[in-house]
Amino acid sequence: MISAESVDKLKSDALRLIESAGDENFLVDLRVKLLGKKGELTQLMKQLGQVDAEQRKEFGGLLNKAKQEVEQSLSSKQKILSDQARRAKLEKEWIDVTLPKKQPLVSDAPGSLHPIFQVQQELEDIFRGLGFTVVDGPEVEKEYYNFEALNIPATHPARDMQDTIWTTAGDLLRTHTSSIQVRALENVKNTPPLRIVAPGKVFRYERVDASHGHTFYQMEGMMIDREVTVGHLIYFMRTLLRQIFGFDPKIRLRPGYFPFVEPGFELDIWFNEKWMELLPCGLIHPKVLEYGGIDPDKWQGFAFGLGLSRLVMSRYKINDIRHLQSSDLRFLRQFS
Repeated sequence: MISAESVDKLKSDALRLIESAGDENFLVDLRVKLLGKKGELTQLMKQLGQVDAEQRKEFGGLLNKAKQEVEQSLSSKQKILSDQARRAKLEKEWIDVTLPKKQPLVSDAPGSLHPIFQVQQELEDIFRGLGFTVVDGPEVEKEYYNFEALNIPATHPARDMQDTIWTTAGDLLRTHTSSIQVRALENVKNTPPLRIVAPGKVFRYERVDASHGHTFYQMEGMMIDREVTVGHLIYFMRTLLRQIFGFDPKIRLRPGYFPFVEPGFELDIWFNEKWMELLPCGLIHPKVLEYGGIDPDKWQGFAFGLGLSRLVMSRYKINDIRHLQSSDLRFLRQFS
């Protein structure tokens, strides 16, 4: 039966276990053991109905206070363990990209994958594990797929945001991997559900500086199913970043305008003591679904455009995007 002594003992034992926890998984199990549907504190609360009204008020106050202290202690310990894990990982993986490799630069030195493609392959494996299919599309794209089919008609001001590189034949170098969205929708022949990711090179007529380039890499992602919400989008983005970084990086969602999603967001990541734009995302605009032959009244979806180049910069603490296109062997061999 519930009593002040039983509540105090349970709280003391819980706080002692939380303080001694040295593992995040153990802390998760402990939270369930104490506060889950069948948790010890939850079970005590269920016993309040068995005591008289006067004692119920007293014991209810004790239990609520105990629950608050336990929750606060769990949250504090979680932050401590998470910070410790992050510091340990950073110390283990930290490299100084300004230092040259010690071995001489000889022509017969073994080759390796570029860091962008290393991360791209990891992303492809992660998304395959989440049920996505990896697809591809042309780098020289039709204007229709790059703009019109993404709800960006010829008179739309959003085109001014992307100065483009055109061919003499009237096609253009694609400005984003989003052009693969409608191509993928056309290929499935109106048979959702659908989950795809499309990595690739994109081109924009931009001034080159430490964080911008005329050529860079993206990974487009799209999921179409019934009753898809922003919650699904956030879940997949957090899962992706957790597996890439090995911990939960600090992120934020800002409202953003993109003609092919509604609502649209900018997902930023905390990098070098400031926020860095990482990927645009949102729920697929109904018009885009219609261009792909999908009934928006029956199906919904989300889409995102992950900046592969910027993700590589965040992961390896590279402060200038131009290093990724430099072909400098002293830089690239650090990632072999």
